[in-house]
Amino acid sequence: MHDAGVVLTGAGGGIGAALARRFAAEGARVVINDLDADKAKAVAEEIGGTAVPGDASGIVGDAREALGGRIDVYCANAGLASPGGPNAGEDVWAAAWDVNVMAHVRAARELLPEWLERGAGRFISTVSAAGLLTMIGAAPYSVTKHGALAFAEWLSLTYRHRGIDVHAICPQGVRTDMLTEAGSAGEIVLAPTAIEPEQVADALFDAMAEGRFLVLPHPEVAGYYESRVTENDRWLSGMNYLQQKWEATR
Repeated sequence: MHDAGVVLTGAGGGIGAALARRFAAEGARVVINDLDADKAKAVAEEIGGTAVPGDASGIVGDAREALGGRIDVYCANAGLASPGGPNAGEDVWAAAWDVNVMAHVRAARELLPEWLERGAGRFISTVSAAGLLTMIGAAPYSVTKHGALAFAEWLSLTYRHRGIDVHAICPQGVRTDMLTEAGSAGEIVLAPTAIEPEQVADALFDAMAEGRFLVLPHPEVAGYYESRVTENDRWLSGMNYLQQKWEATR
């Protein structure tokens, strides 16, 4: 990673900031993006990077310029943990789709021509285990994280023979503000096995070294994912049990 140009969205705290610190420690030149300009600047100053605050969907050009014209690694980390079900407002669903899926699509659209021309590039999506499984009480989040995973898979299968590496980070609970904001559902499903953001960074670097698409900071997620496919009704019954447990706390 020495001297690589790395861009991280939603990196003013949590997983994004932990990834930024790890990339910087490995010698990368890092651009920090966050909607909160003060948070982006604080992390950038800490690691000797550059802050490019604003909407994650529109920063590729400015980030490329800040890195001297070349982006080697793009981490689509910004996300919305939108709660609710079908009753959630159209604006909630639209925002979740825009941030959790379309921001990834827009970034790839701008990055791919250059990456394909030189035969190298790395796209990293912070998806969540909800993209492999689901999350009670949060249909917009669950559905759009499935979309983020599907897009990352598509990128990988389409371009891996042309030098494009893709990774999907799928943790369960991580001790960040997003976990706190998940409320009682997060306390039931995520908090008991929550890990630190730095452990997510470790898992990503292990996956990059091994050339693995799926990044599972919680290894047990692989078993849950297998059960979801091979014993689907049993898995759904187990998730429904958690749903009922959550409803009893409300």
